[in-house]
Amino acid sequence: MKRGLHGTYVTVGPFHLFRYIGEQAFRYNNRKDMSDADRFSLAVSQIIGKRLTYAEVTGKVGETPF
Repeated sequence: MKRGLHGTYVTVGPFHLFRYIGEQAFRYNNRKDMSDADRFSLAVSQIIGKRLTYAEVTGKVGETPF
């Protein structure tokens, strides 16, 4: 976990920490008997039909623009 966070990402904000942990957990849980292409296909198949907006990522859901 530490190597992934310090080696791959420059900074990790506390607001997004659970997303980074989720990614690392996914990689760890799917590390055996899978190539990178297989892991990518699995990840893509799990996001079909889901939508993540910029406002949700930045925590600005429900705010009114100025």
